[in-house]
Amino acid sequence: MEVGNCSATEFLLLGITNNPVMKVILFTAFLIVYLIILIENLGMIALIRMDPQLHTPMYFFLSHLSFSDICYSTAVGPKMLVGLVAKSNTIPFVGCALQFFIFCIFTDAECVLLAVMAFDRYKAISNPLLYAVDMSRLVCYQLLAVVYLVGMVDALTHTTLTFRLCFCGSKEINHFFCDVPPLLLLSCSDTEVNELVIFTLFGFIELSTISGVLVSYGYIISSVLKIHSAEGRFKAFSTCTSHLTAVAIFQGTMLFMYFRPSSAYSLDQDKMTSLFYTLVIPMLNPLIYSLRNKDVKSSAKKHLRGRVAI
Repeated sequence: MEVGNCSATEFLLLGITNNPVMKVILFTAFLIVYLIILIENLGMIALIRMDPQLHTPMYFFLSHLSFSDICYSTAVGPKMLVGLVAKSNTIPFVGCALQFFIFCIFTDAECVLLAVMAFDRYKAISNPLLYAVDMSRLVCYQLLAVVYLVGMVDALTHTTLTFRLCFCGSKEINHFFCDVPPLLLLSCSDTEVNELVIFTLFGFIELSTISGVLVSYGYIISSVLKIHSAEGRFKAFSTCTSHLTAVAIFQGTMLFMYFRPSSAYSLDQDKMTSLFYTLVIPMLNPLIYSLRNKDVKSSAKKHLRGRVAI
């Protein structure tokens, strides 16, 4: 395949470690984590679909958060597991591009989705009487279309720019999946445009989504403070704690990953951070939303009792 007048057919993913014993330990640990991700997130989606009590905008967006978690962890997880047991962890050029494309779509989608969920909480708390009208089914689908459109456009831009570069030297990617920073280090082309686009596009997405979350919560706090009873204030704000936790973990990791000064960049540190947001965050999100959410817990208990009774 011709790539920017340079020949490239496949890459070699160096993975996390070369230690055979560590590979076995990590394979076992990551396989368990990946299975937990699938069980938790598929369970969350199924629960939301089955229980009419959860057919509200908040849980509609939560089901898509679980869907995004499954998609981007699956884009990376299985190939990483294969790399821990295979003698040579090669990936075709097209496969590398496709892996990054899918990963980028759903990480971007999750970023925007968390901002949409903050907007949803603002609407629910600031004006509950008009909530059903403001967040109608049509509005929810329109917001969801924006979420995935942003992911698609950003992913297509980065994938096109990255995989048009020349890779005329080593084809060894010092990572466990095809991410942009290690690919740029591998390229023998001028990557200034790529770095500028990453900073501009991703910076815009991060700035706009974080701003959206902060503005929404500014209005939420203002609305909560107008509630006279302490119990009412606590109940109103308690519906936001799970979301705030998820935002802090996800956005904090993204900011650390992509907005460090170049002098502080380290591939080994990059791998550890990538492991956190590709496997740990998708595992934590369902726990965060279920452990701190009475509706989800009661729905899960109800369906579990029904299964046991059968």
